Amino acid sequence: MSMQRTDAATALAPPRLGLAPRTRQLLSDYLELTKPKVQSLLLLTTVTTMLVAGSPSPLLILLTCIGGYLSAGGAGAVNHWFDRDIDAHMRRTANRPVPSGRVSPAAALIFGCTLAGLSFLELSLTVNVLAASLSFCGFLGYVLVYTVWLKRRTPQNIVIGGAAGAVPPLVGWAAVTGSVSPIAVLLFFIVFFWTPPHFWALSLLMKSEYENVGVPMLPVVRGEDETRRQILLYTVLLYAVTQLPFCAGGLGGIYLAASMTLGLGFIGGAVRLYRRADRRSALQLYLFSLAYLALLFCAMVADVKL
Repeated sequence: MSMQRTDAATALAPPRLGLAPRTRQLLSDYLELTKPKVQSLLLLTTVTTMLVAGSPSPLLILLTCIGGYLSAGGAGAVNHWFDRDIDAHMRRTANRPVPSGRVSPAAALIFGCTLAGLSFLELSLTVNVLAASLSFCGFLGYVLVYTVWLKRRTPQNIVIGGAAGAVPPLVGWAAVTGSVSPIAVLLFFIVFFWTPPHFWALSLLMKSEYENVGVPMLPVVRGEDETRRQILLYTVLLYAVTQLPFCAGGLGGIYLAASMTLGLGFIGGAVRLYRRADRRSALQLYLFSLAYLALLFCAMVADVKL
């Protein structure tokens, strides 16, 4: 008898609301076009820089992050559109929305450009024009300088093109102060010099895939030994650059201790990779580099707020 009541209740219950599988897949694909995993670190450097620059309201932080996500997401979508030919032949990227055929190339391009336009409009109206302009420069740098011009032409692609990924600290600082100070420029250079050893560690793991599609990443063109040497050189250079905010008087002892500890750990990982020359060391250095940047920028906030 109770089973009959249960069946009747189930039959009379309203249908469960939810998106159709195809709609969920489409939304997931468009979200993937914005490269959300990459975005997390970009937003972290934006927010932490804002907290170092002053005492922004939660609303200002939210509005700046929305604009930053739209801009970087638009750049990611255009990158998906432009690189669809090589993505189709790389195991790591073959199932991306565009090369897999789930999103058309034209739709990805329009989506990316629309996000970039919305970003500039949103930041201009709710934050300030300087922050909007800097964010748009980051979009153009990633799309035109890195993706279209450099990526398929030179092993220095990530060195020069990496400047686009270093723009968020400038955007964050401008959002709070309406200007760009020397300390903000130093934070830009920290991310700028962090990018090559971070990305080259990953490129060592993906050398064969880049080689197969003809992308001249450093391990393909100059060899793995030279790549490991360049990683070590850049980690030493990064260590020196990270000391400049303290030397300039912008940050204090907490940051200094963190930058020295993290920097020596980064150099130690690069030395281990240089000596062992194995995939495990490359993966460990790549993963450490992610934690390194996040912890370094969090240390800046701790130094200013504590």
